[in-house]
Amino acid sequence: QDQLQQKIICPGPVTCLTASPNGLYILAGVAESIYLWEVSNGNLLAILNRHYQDLTCLCFTDDSSHFLSGAKDCLALVWNLYSVLQAEPSQIPDPRHVWSRHSLPITDLCCGFGGPLARAATASLDQTAKLWEISSGELLLSVLFDVGIMAVTLDLSEYHMFCGGMDGSIFQVDLFAWPVQRDRTFQTERENGKIFKGHRNQVTCLSVSTDGSLLLSGSHDETVRLWDVQSKQCLKTMNHKGPVTNAFIVLAPANMFNPDGKPSVPLPKFSKHLHGTESNDEQGSEGVTLRLGLHQQESGESYLEKAEKMYSQMYSTREKNLVGDQEHLTIQVSELEEEVSTLRKINKNLFDFS
Repeated sequence: QDQLQQKIICPGPVTCLTASPNGLYILAGVAESIYLWEVSNGNLLAILNRHYQDLTCLCFTDDSSHFLSGAKDCLALVWNLYSVLQAEPSQIPDPRHVWSRHSLPITDLCCGFGGPLARAATASLDQTAKLWEISSGELLLSVLFDVGIMAVTLDLSEYHMFCGGMDGSIFQVDLFAWPVQRDRTFQTERENGKIFKGHRNQVTCLSVSTDGSLLLSGSHDETVRLWDVQSKQCLKTMNHKGPVTNAFIVLAPANMFNPDGKPSVPLPKFSKHLHGTESNDEQGSEGVTLRLGLHQQESGESYLEKAEKMYSQMYSTREKNLVGDQEHLTIQVSELEEEVSTLRKINKNLFDFS
């Protein structure tokens, strides 16, 4: 069936786009400006103009309290979402941190776990990937490579940082290496066992599975590859009909497997003008959307209760998978042990017979 699509016309080409993990806000990079929309009512809440050149990447912290922006002006900015929302429309809010240690355009950003205490990684054409602390704004690590870095990501435990190069190589940087050095050089000859080789053109995106065992990478060579992190072997190659610009691994929401699952709230049109500056002719511009007759349709669960239920379902699925894997492994091991003992008996019988 034809699905109803909604076009949102922006003032220019959108160079990067992200949604907050809690699903309440959407950020878009249009030229050198950051646009912030509220999803529930489509209001444009802020336009942030603190970059001097086009935006290249945006990402939220896992608790949606902060977001990071990177651009061609070599700057990475950390924004406090609540400061941005509370600022007066006439003034441009200040970012919490301005990271200006890169010397060429920033190509990618990645944020770890821990909300405002998380660590963030930045990649740049200046052949470095840097690790920062969001709370203090301090630079924790800078790794120099022999190619420009186009993509960066961290695994869930933040043991490794994966960096995708312009030549198609993917580098694995150990964050627990001793002794601790703030400035490090990745020497290809010496660290050959920490490079994923297979892409023939620049790597554009990287994503690590929840258990840290698989790495997904997309490239301009028109392929997406799935790698085993431990052995650095390519497990699967998916071909596309053009350069791959984005690919990521995501936990499937519980609702995805429910055939009757439909969005209960329609997505509104996103406004083109800042909230509060539209002409007052528009009726209901300051209105509040209410959904009536909810008690007739279903049990009156609040949004928070639904979210809580969904998260518990999601995590129980994940735990089941992990527990299931362990049970599966023990069964496999016992089967293999039985097979070995059987083979030993056959071998002994053959030996006795001969």
